[in-house]
Parts: sequence; C-alpha cells; structure tokens
Amino acid sequence: MAHNPNKDFEVSTPPNDSVSSLSFSPKANFLVATSWDNQVRCWEVQNNGQTIPKAATNHDQPVLCSSWSGDGTKVFTGGCDNKAKCWVLQTNQSVVAATHSAPIKSVFWVDDMQCLITGSWDKTVKFWDGRSPNPVHSAMLPERVFCMDVKYPLCVVGTADRNIVIYDLRKPNQEFKRFQSPLKFQSRVVSCFPDKTGFALGSIEGRVAIHHVEERESMKNFAFKCHRENNEIYAVNVLTFHPGYGTFATAGSDGSYNFWDKDSKQRLKPFTRSNAPISAGCFNMDGSIFAYAVSYDWSKGVEYYNPSAQKAFILLHPTTDQEIKNRRK
Repeated sequence: MAHNPNKDFEVSTPPNDSVSSLSFSPKANFLVATSWDNQVRCWEVQNNGQTIPKAATNHDQPVLCSSWSGDGTKVFTGGCDNKAKCWVLQTNQSVVAATHSAPIKSVFWVDDMQCLITGSWDKTVKFWDGRSPNPVHSAMLPERVFCMDVKYPLCVVGTADRNIVIYDLRKPNQEFKRFQSPLKFQSRVVSCFPDKTGFALGSIEGRVAIHHVEERESMKNFAFKCHRENNEIYAVNVLTFHPGYGTFATAGSDGSYNFWDKDSKQRLKPFTRSNAPISAGCFNMDGSIFAYAVSYDWSKGVEYYNPSAQKAFILLHPTTDQEIKNRRK
C-alpha cells in the first residue's frame, strides 16, 4: 500500500513530522499546515494542482492548530509552547496573540466578534480582542479541551471525560448546554453543521455522532460506525463539512477518507486506504479541493512513532459533484 493510492496531488516540501492541522484561506487557495516539527507552512495551490511554498514560521514547541482571519491576511496558530500566535503573511511577522498555562489545542478567529477564541489543556476557553494582553473573557471547563469548532454563533467544545459544552457566542459568558458525549469513548474531533443547527462528533472508537442542538422529529440524533475493518477499530481524526452541499468528509487512523451525507444517512464515496493514518484534513473555500495529511497521528502512543520510517505527506483531492453532492433520501 502506498501513501497515495488515490493518485491525488502531492504538496511539495511537506513537513518533517506529523501534521496536526490543515486550513485553507477563506479568500484564495492558500493552504496552511501545522506540525510536530514546530513549524507552520503556507503553500499556494495552483489550478493544475501544483503547489508553491510561500512562507513559513514557527513556535518553540509542536504546533497543534490553525485558523485564518476572515480577510485571508493572517493565520492564527496554537501549540505546546502554551501560546497562540498571529502570523501576518505579507510581512512574515508573527506576534503572540494569546497565552495559556498549558498547550493550546484549538484556535478560531471569529469575524463576527472580531475576536480570537482559544481552547487549552488548562481546562479553559479564552476570548481575545487583541487590544489587551489579557483575555476579554475566560470560561472554565470541566476538563482539558480535546476538540472544538466554531461557526458563529455556535461553539462546541469536547473535553476529556467525554463532556460536551455548547456556547451561544452572542452570550459568550454563559454556557448554553453541557452534557455527556453520545459516544461511549473519548472525543477526537468535532465539526459544526454549516447551518449551525448541530454538530458531528468523532471518537477514538471509529464512530461519528450526528447531534442537533435542539432535537426535533424532523432532525433526529443518531450515530454510525466508520473507520473499522475486520474487527479493527480506528480513531476518527478528521470531520469536516463541505461548504456548499453540507455533506462531509471523515478520515482516520486506518489511512482512509470517506465522503458522507448525514441527511440521507449514506456514504457517498469511499476511497482506497493509505499506508499510514490520516491526521488532518479540510476543504477549500468552495469545496473543490479536499486536502489531507498522511502522517502518524499518535493514536498508538509514542512507542509506535518512527520519524525516519513515517514521512509526512499532504495530498490534494479534486472533488467532483458525483462523489460529494447530496443524494435523495
């Protein structure tokens, strides 16, 4: 099995270590990757699928997450140095934008609030407006932040011990809801629906829950199995919605990615497995590209980590309507 069995486009000069996050600019086909080699890299993706390295910056420790500003001029990153940084691409300058007392697992720039939201293993979510070195608001959580997603005004946080905490960002200083995850095992990734009525949650046990903020007869909550093969169970590392159709992609420790339609409850398209886990993934602004990283995802712990044998690759899959568009129920 190769690392690229689906013949997708390879990104040039990939990171030297596991890729922790991928994010596309909301304005153009610029892709940013954060990785465990402390680096943040940016490429321009051309129409022919070729990539040109544009810029790079770094943290003092592994970088875990990334988010673009709404105008596509800045990238926010968070990492194990307990800092979030704001990187201005045009000048290649970066400044510290937020600090926590433990690694920062999630960062989100929220245009509607003109503020940066950070979630950390120090059991807090903090809100920063950039005008002061202190957060404008800090929310205490029951446990460490393991996953988080924001689509204003919906903010969903998954913590250790399977807590799910929901915020309505129009009232950020109070929790909207808190409950136990509908999945029996640790939360790994969460993604808000494009219409903001709910979220999809993936666990280490190869399951995804489709959960509505307010359940109704027409919108039932359910869960399904994925990233499992011959009694082997794999973590779901990627869960990301197509911006146009509201269908979504999952990818996991088994090295495969799939496209799904939650409304008709079906898998739209399975793809051939790679020979290593898929650790990160995202769609570009119009959903015409699905980017994913084939690299070690730490799901088996540090003893299985072998940097010389496990090169990282970032691949670009041009999507077609046939494989990603919603189908009738």
